[in-house]
Amino acid sequence: MNSRDRVQCALNHERADRCPVFASFVPETVEKLRAATGSEEPDIGVFLGNDMVKDCVGLELSFYGQPYPEYTDAWGIRWRYQENDFGVYTEIAEHPLAGEMSKLDSFVIPDPQKDGQYDNFRRMKELYGQDKWMVGSSQISIFEAAWYLRGLDQFFMDMAAEPAYAEALMDKVMQFPLGASGKYVDLGADMVWFGDDVSMQRGMMISAEMWRKFLKPRYAVLFAEVKRANPAVKIAYHSCGNCEAILDDMIEIGLDVLNPLQPLAIDPVMVKQKYGKRLALFGGMCVQQTMPFGTCEQIKQEVNRLKEGCGKEGGYILAPAHHIQADTPVEHIMAFYEAAKGD
Repeated sequence: MNSRDRVQCALNHERADRCPVFASFVPETVEKLRAATGSEEPDIGVFLGNDMVKDCVGLELSFYGQPYPEYTDAWGIRWRYQENDFGVYTEIAEHPLAGEMSKLDSFVIPDPQKDGQYDNFRRMKELYGQDKWMVGSSQISIFEAAWYLRGLDQFFMDMAAEPAYAEALMDKVMQFPLGASGKYVDLGADMVWFGDDVSMQRGMMISAEMWRKFLKPRYAVLFAEVKRANPAVKIAYHSCGNCEAILDDMIEIGLDVLNPLQPLAIDPVMVKQKYGKRLALFGGMCVQQTMPFGTCEQIKQEVNRLKEGCGKEGGYILAPAHHIQADTPVEHIMAFYEAAKGD
């Protein structure tokens, strides 16, 4: 069974030869892994054992841009580098649609049909498409895209006090993931990955009622268009935090795969038991505590717990709950893959 077959089997809620595995990494971690392994594999995750290969377009590419220490992305958002004890991260320094609502009238999103931005997917598919499960991602799809442009506090107030404006902004920004997902389907992606962080570690960032008013119908459009283009393509959705309040709704509108099952926010095994017959799961490995600060043995134990609790009967992709950060030692990453690929 190759990687592509393994993921297909798991996402169809069937038992594969083992749990599929996938991890992604911040740039500093990629550099450490390449230095430690000497690998020149175009996708370092493939070298380590990933069963999936991911490409992304849109706002998801706005992190870690150039020039340093400040830059403006294709959406007009200004970003600033910040240092921490292990490396750097980026945060928004200026929201281009802050202030007067009239700015939205002349605002133009990047073109999702611009063909060159999909060249990396074509290259990865040529290299890996026969063996690996190919993922096209356009996360930061609607909610996050809107507040990145407007400012978080301001967009919350817009939703409450200026709903027509909030809906117009979301309708505009969602055209990018709508177009991008169609392009990925045309190029032969096996899965399309959307995402917005709509929850925190203790629950939803906005009420479930407000989510149903503003976001559910728009995700329904995104999901329906993917399935219209190719019903076999799987739909994944990412939200950090505890988003259990909307899981029945997401399943109702066609979600196939939930990511990332952040374990300090929501119990992956509970989600599997409650929703696992209707929803495949993807993630679950803690990057806040276990991966950076646990021992190699603790990491292996947690991997085995997730495999047993979430993946025994299929319907699960074993993965960290976010990009593996620069605070995680290389030997911990190796321990994760060793356990993930073991019996």
